[in-house]
Amino acid sequence: MSQPRPYALSIAGFDPSAGAGLLADVKTFESNGVYGFGVVSALTWQNDVAFEKVEWISIDKITAQVTALLKRFDIKFIKIGLIESVHVLKQLISFLNGKIEAPVIIFDPILKASAGFVFHETTKEQFMEAIQGVYCITPNIPEAEQLFGADDLQTKLEDNSAAVNIYLKGGHSDESTSLDILYTKDHTYAFSNDRLAKGEKHGSGCVLSASLTAQLALGHNLQTAAENANSYTYRFLASNETLLGYHQPFVP
Repeated sequence: MSQPRPYALSIAGFDPSAGAGLLADVKTFESNGVYGFGVVSALTWQNDVAFEKVEWISIDKITAQVTALLKRFDIKFIKIGLIESVHVLKQLISFLNGKIEAPVIIFDPILKASAGFVFHETTKEQFMEAIQGVYCITPNIPEAEQLFGADDLQTKLEDNSAAVNIYLKGGHSDESTSLDILYTKDHTYAFSNDRLAKGEKHGSGCVLSASLTAQLALGHNLQTAAENANSYTYRFLASNETLLGYHQPFVP
């Protein structure tokens, strides 16, 4: 009989194509050897190339979904994806910290869909106030520039890592090598991969954040979890030449 799997929860939008959002997160959790739960934060009308519409789920309905799960399951590791606003995010994080002892929260600050739809904008001050109690954030380069400013971004990320760990996803650069960087208050770690000719995937940012959450739930420290998440995501990007990647069981 196999050992019980650890739990991880995704609070994210529902993408009918299953390339991004809640469905992608749960597929990633399971492929990493973690049992995945899912709470819907938004309904979306989209496919792998076009985003048409979003219908937001109220904070009361989000927290009610979480509460039902917590009645049965000891959930510590949580990934938050698409959220309506910084105000809702702040309420959600406060709720999770009040309901769960020492939760490990990974927040993927989705400001714009890969298909081009802009969800919302925020200031750095509003954002940093909202994410108090978050363990790690996983912005891509445009999101990091929008949140922290494009000038001397590395220094700004190093400075802000004193408040929250930051995993910068490097897929949006123009270099031949894709470089992800993990900023912590004590160290900076780099994870480099050759850029794939047809490696672009819908929802790749969601997959990275979910795999990081899963690897933490498996008991790895942040450096190892980040390295494994980077490897899992690279295999996902290389799985085929379409915009929808395939998930395979992961062994580091």
